[in-house]
Amino acid sequence: MKFLLVEDNMELAQAISARLQMDGHVVDHANKIEDASAFVETGDYDLILLDIMLPDGDGRSFLRQHRAGKNDTPVIVLTARSQVSDRISMLDLGADDYVTKPFDHEELQARCRAVLRRKAGHAQPVVQLGNVVLDPVAGQLRIGDQVVTLRNRELRLLELLINAPGQIFSKAKLADRLFSYDEDVSENAIEVYIGRLRRHLGASSLQITTLRGLGYRLDHA
Repeated sequence: MKFLLVEDNMELAQAISARLQMDGHVVDHANKIEDASAFVETGDYDLILLDIMLPDGDGRSFLRQHRAGKNDTPVIVLTARSQVSDRISMLDLGADDYVTKPFDHEELQARCRAVLRRKAGHAQPVVQLGNVVLDPVAGQLRIGDQVVTLRNRELRLLELLINAPGQIFSKAKLADRLFSYDEDVSENAIEVYIGRLRRHLGASSLQITTLRGLGYRLDHA
């Protein structure tokens, strides 16, 4: 999954990013509203973590603009405000959840998983297609009775493809979802990960089809 973290406290931002990256997520970080808006305009995110008090304004203005633009990316607000009225106002503006500072990082991770499950429309994150079962939370891929170990980006690539079978993903789109803004990624890197994933799926009923000039598509035989 790809997250956008909007937080001006650098120490806290680094701690949150590190925990999310340990879970295999890609994290872009913005420390002000202007940068957050630029990230959203140029990239796709599965979840936004939004601080309220930012150097160039109130995060609620970003949230209001985000929802006014018909953007349905889930937003979890990070706030030091504990008044019920404050939390209600943020939910009314379109926040999907909120976490009050200071918070436990495991609670934040659990809330992220819950919001992502709701967005996907199911209570369980496990996905099955043909003889392939993927549990992205446990980091486990099963093909029939065989358990296959994937590296982090192989896992995230399969998660992206298996949740949208038949959809074409360009190399640029895959790079955007698998790598953060600060990482320098070549098209060859995407080809390498596609090749590795193809080898892992060799005994499965799934195949990754190359569409020359367009990208890749996961097909179910």
